[in-house]
Amino acid sequence: MASTRDIVPLYATLLDACSSTKNLQNLKRLHARTIRLGISPHDFIRTKLISSYASCAQLHQANLLFSFATRRPTYLFNTLIRAYSSLSLFSHSLSLFRQMLLAAKPIDRHTLPVVLKSCAGLSALRLGRQVHNAVLVNGFTLDLGNSNALITMYVKCGDLENGRKVFDGMPVRNEISWSAMMAGYGMHGLFSEVFGLFDRMLEANERPDGVTFTTVLTACSHGGLTDRGREYFKMMQGRFGVKPGLEHYTCMVDMLGRVGQVEEAEKLIFGMEIEPDEALWAALLAACRIHGKLEVAERVAEKVYGKQLSVESL
Repeated sequence: MASTRDIVPLYATLLDACSSTKNLQNLKRLHARTIRLGISPHDFIRTKLISSYASCAQLHQANLLFSFATRRPTYLFNTLIRAYSSLSLFSHSLSLFRQMLLAAKPIDRHTLPVVLKSCAGLSALRLGRQVHNAVLVNGFTLDLGNSNALITMYVKCGDLENGRKVFDGMPVRNEISWSAMMAGYGMHGLFSEVFGLFDRMLEANERPDGVTFTTVLTACSHGGLTDRGREYFKMMQGRFGVKPGLEHYTCMVDMLGRVGQVEEAEKLIFGMEIEPDEALWAALLAACRIHGKLEVAERVAEKVYGKQLSVESL
């Protein structure tokens, strides 16, 4: 019979697999086996169980196991803080962070980006500034994840000036850094700043990704810059090999719909290689309603719902 020393690493690996695949059914089976084998109270296994349940969004079970844990390393707190934040339970995430501080647990480079995300979600600028101080004190200013999270927090809380200070002070940036700053300007209607940063990004030989193009296409849509939007959309795949996703098509349909180019938007959707979702069809139908494009609306309704659309329903 295998010893506990042999079993624990094996089950820890299996639980990691459940965590990465978010397979709740397998996780419950493994949990039951750890109980039968008598290894579930083992600190390492309990930590892995909490992490796995949190990854599967089973926060009640994760918290129950957490309450029984005698050893609560930073990693364990980080896992639960991240799980709450990922489900937009930002207040719970910050509450757990306070518990971590009260327990005098050390902060590592993975702790604060998630806390900053929760600050951004609650528009808690004052708290976000305090967390920024923690980033400085703990020496994480050169860490990309922390700097990117700071930019996002500041711009989402409306403090573009400090977001830009963080951005300008970064010795190294990646596509997330550029996209976060551009998204901040776009959020506040400063579209020329969005396009200026995009040009600077290309000059710096940084490669834009799908998120970057979502940001610039959204700016084109909100700014009514249809020709520019078409150029960026064409540039995506032609120059950078970024395959358009649903979010990019939705931006384009919204952009074309705003200026009454409903037929072009319809043609774009029907030429897609991926299946349109409800949001995309809804964007097209909304444009039809605004611009009185009954014929297009009827074709869309027949395609989506398999029925004719009446003038009244439009």
